[in-house]
Amino acid sequence: MKKILLYLLLSVTLITALDAAEFLKLPSLHLNKLNEQETSVILYKATEKPFSGKYYKFNEEGVYLCKQCSAPLYRSKDKFDAHCGWPSFDDAIPGAIKRVQDADGYRTEIVCANCGAHLGHVFEGEGFTKKDTRYCVNSISLQFQKEEKLKKAYFAGGCFWGVEYYLEKQKGVTSVVSGYMGGKKKNPTYQDVSKGDTGYLEAVQVTYDPGKISYEALAKLFFEIHDPTQKDGQGPDIGSQYKSVIFVANKKERKTIDKLITVLQSKGYAIATTVQKQTVFYKAEKYHQDYYQRKGKTPYCHGYVKRF
Repeated sequence: MKKILLYLLLSVTLITALDAAEFLKLPSLHLNKLNEQETSVILYKATEKPFSGKYYKFNEEGVYLCKQCSAPLYRSKDKFDAHCGWPSFDDAIPGAIKRVQDADGYRTEIVCANCGAHLGHVFEGEGFTKKDTRYCVNSISLQFQKEEKLKKAYFAGGCFWGVEYYLEKQKGVTSVVSGYMGGKKKNPTYQDVSKGDTGYLEAVQVTYDPGKISYEALAKLFFEIHDPTQKDGQGPDIGSQYKSVIFVANKKERKTIDKLITVLQSKGYAIATTVQKQTVFYKAEKYHQDYYQRKGKTPYCHGYVKRF
């Protein structure tokens, strides 16, 4: 009987946090087993004692995941000390958090957008950081993954806004950063790169968990979200900074890319994508990051086309 009641409670929690279309996908969702204390917070929306959580004064580099479903929620770079007794973040991984009206009618509850797990509350207007947002999260609702367990991949395929848009939606991808790669000048700006004569390309840095998504899977998707046969740019964006390039870190990655290019060529695609050795990656200006997610728009020169 206890298990049945718990299942019903979880179902109500999930339906509240997710819309109907998302709920239909839940049978395939893997949920981690919770102990009694975790259940009281994550399912029954209890709050752990302040200053008692393991992540309150925790400062290692990495990603904070949902305790119940392991979905990436927050990055360590967005964590700060609000002296409130619970872990605080001023930003979340795009699409990872869902806001719902708290039962008290005043506060805004935050839940995992993937599984509906209760995380805590979000507050705005307190002035702690420039982003003026505080995600106040129960430590017990989180699990931490060290940065060294994650890997990075680098792709250039036209305007970095569109490449970022598609790659950051993949399960196992913890972050996608827009930037510049391939040139020699230190600390290039968008104005420098847009001239098309610096050797730099608009590129993205993809941080991913190889246990959840492989380098090959990312590379396949890259070939399917832009036109790898266009030589002079991507869509209406023409110029050397918009060319299709994959920057590899080692022979294994190069072998993977060569294999995929061979497959595409066997299907009749005249691949223009080139493979280059990784160079220094420079993060682009803040206004270029998560562009479509912030603007609520979709890419103008990128789209998914199945090629494998």
